[in-house]
Amino acid sequence: MKLHPDTFQFLTELKENNNRDWFNDQKNRFLSIKEGFESYVDSIIKDFSVMEPAIQGLTGKKSVMRIYRDVRFSLDKSPYKVNLGASLHNPQHKGNFPGYFLSIGPSESFLAGGYWMPDAPILKAIRQEIDYYPEKFESIIHNPSFQDIFGGLGQENKLKTMPKGYSEDHPLIEVLKLKSFTASFPIKDQELLSDSAYPKILGGLKSLIPLVHFLKAVIPSEGD
Repeated sequence: MKLHPDTFQFLTELKENNNRDWFNDQKNRFLSIKEGFESYVDSIIKDFSVMEPAIQGLTGKKSVMRIYRDVRFSLDKSPYKVNLGASLHNPQHKGNFPGYFLSIGPSESFLAGGYWMPDAPILKAIRQEIDYYPEKFESIIHNPSFQDIFGGLGQENKLKTMPKGYSEDHPLIEVLKLKSFTASFPIKDQELLSDSAYPKILGGLKSLIPLVHFLKAVIPSEGD
C-alpha cells in the first residue's frame, strides 16, 4: 500500500504557488491525490481498528482534513495547507481529543499520537493521573517498543516553571511540566511512495495505544 506517486510533487508545487488561481488550475490533480490519500487511510483504519476498536466506523473521507486553511486570525493569508493530514479517533467525538494523526508533506511526513494541548481542566486531570499512577505511566513511555519507535514523549510544549501543586523533586516533574502529551516519528517520502512505510505506520499506531488510552481515561465518561 502506497501513496499516489504525484503526492509530494504536487505539495511541493503548491508550497511555491499557494494561490487560488494555481490551485483551481490543478484541481483535478489534487482530487486524484486526495482520493489516493483517503484510500491509504481507509486501509490503515481497516487494519488498525482490529487493534483499536474505538476507531471502528471511521473512514478515510471522514478522517482526512480539509486542505483549506482558516486564515481569519492568521497573519499568513495563504489559502491552502501544504500537507495532507488525517486524524484517527473515535468518530463520535468532535474537537480536541486523544487520538492518532498522520501528516504527509515533502520531507515533513510523520505519525503522531497522544493529546495535543488539552484544555486546562483536562491538563490538570492528566497531571493528577500521572501523579497517582506513576509506575503505570512510566511503563507506557519506557516500553521498549515505544522507545524504539518514538524515543519518548515530545518536548515542544512545556512549562519553564513547576506546575502548580508539584515540587521540583517529583520523580516525573519533567513529564508533569508538559502541556501536550504526544509522541511522533518521521517518515521518509520514498517510503511512503513504496510499500515500506505501511507496516511501520501500523507498528507505530499499535505502540501508541497504551498512551492514548491512559490519556482518554481521565476524561469523564471515557476510558476505553
